[in-house]
Amino acid sequence: MKLKRWNFLRAIFKNQSNSGIAIFLSVLVAMAWANSPFNAYYKDFINTEISIGIGGFSISEPFLIWVNDGLMAIFFLQVGLELKREIIGGKLSSFRMAIMPIGAAFGGMLVPAIIYVAFNINTASMQGWGIPMATDIAFALGILSIFGKRVPVSLKVFLVALATVDDLGAVLVIAIFYTSGISLMDLLHGFIFFIVLLAGNYLGFRKAWFYAIIGIGGVWLAFFFSGVHPTIAGILTAFTIPGKVKIKEGDYLKKLQKLHLKFIESQPVKGDFISEEQLSILEEIKQKSDDAETPLQKIEHRLSLVVGFFILPLFALVNTGIHIHGDMVEIMTHTISLGISFGLIAGKFIGIFGACWLMTKLKIAELPQNINWLHIAAISLIAGIGFTMSLFITELAFLEEEHTFIAKISILFTSTVAAILGAVTLHFSSIPSTKRK
Repeated sequence: MKLKRWNFLRAIFKNQSNSGIAIFLSVLVAMAWANSPFNAYYKDFINTEISIGIGGFSISEPFLIWVNDGLMAIFFLQVGLELKREIIGGKLSSFRMAIMPIGAAFGGMLVPAIIYVAFNINTASMQGWGIPMATDIAFALGILSIFGKRVPVSLKVFLVALATVDDLGAVLVIAIFYTSGISLMDLLHGFIFFIVLLAGNYLGFRKAWFYAIIGIGGVWLAFFFSGVHPTIAGILTAFTIPGKVKIKEGDYLKKLQKLHLKFIESQPVKGDFISEEQLSILEEIKQKSDDAETPLQKIEHRLSLVVGFFILPLFALVNTGIHIHGDMVEIMTHTISLGISFGLIAGKFIGIFGACWLMTKLKIAELPQNINWLHIAAISLIAGIGFTMSLFITELAFLEEEHTFIAKISILFTSTVAAILGAVTLHFSSIPSTKRK
């Protein structure tokens, strides 16, 4: 019975699209908690002061800040690792493969920002223009996973590539436009640690602990005090982590065969223990297996569960506990809400679908195999699920509690609408054209 439960849990955690469900459940818990008689406890929970110190040095911040500035740096580390992997040998490794998702992502960021500015020009809320630019990859992939094999693999590949470029765009927007009061000395310290990581990569250091200690204790800490949002440290650290194997696949397999034969031929000992010779062979197999992996993929794989099923759900829990009050009609017709709603739904659709259409008409690119225009329409709508990144940018864009409240309500509502519209369109795209008629 226990084995069956364990296998069931493993199946859940193995499927990354299930992290979208975990995030959704966190939103429900946060909303229920914030709108219950225990609302005061929720506020106490997210504002609990947590101190970390060594000797005379210490940092003391509310739990909300530790999640948004600390744990989310690990999320951005994973984003950076994914981006680097795609550039080195994935969907963004060649012009032909990359041009369509890059163009679509650019259109999907530019048009929503323009729409938001159009609604909020010359107002105090105009700095929120970056909010509708983002796409939540966990929720987006979650929608696609509902349809299983009815969705072409090439469509999932296209969405992942688009969302990866979209995340990079969001990071650049945060770094350039949502950073203020920079301490140049702390920033210099951060870049010195960054150079140390680059040197470690160049010299062949492949241990995760080296990049973790220097990345967190050096780059992240320096950026935290510099005024530049510390999540940028996650992206920079990711690009220093080696993405090459130490031993090629063919050589690894040959060496493994030799070690396997050597293990069989070695003299065994009685009982449950193995001989010193066998132990030495097993250790060498471990080392060769370690050399056959890239540190980049190894760290990315280990982070995927932590990020998908702990960090992002926790981020949702502490950021979406919105106590709903006031006139909802007035809230949803506020210029911030209109900018976000039209930006995420109409803007994303026009930007992504329009960019793809324009690139095919100009013969710059062509639709990926097994993808039709209804598929592109569905992805353009699903990309309107801003959620995680939109909420993250909201915290950086607005100082006024009222503006933050309006933006979060709009993000939750609009992301839900985008998910429904995208799912319905995807349903029709998976029906053969003869049956649709």
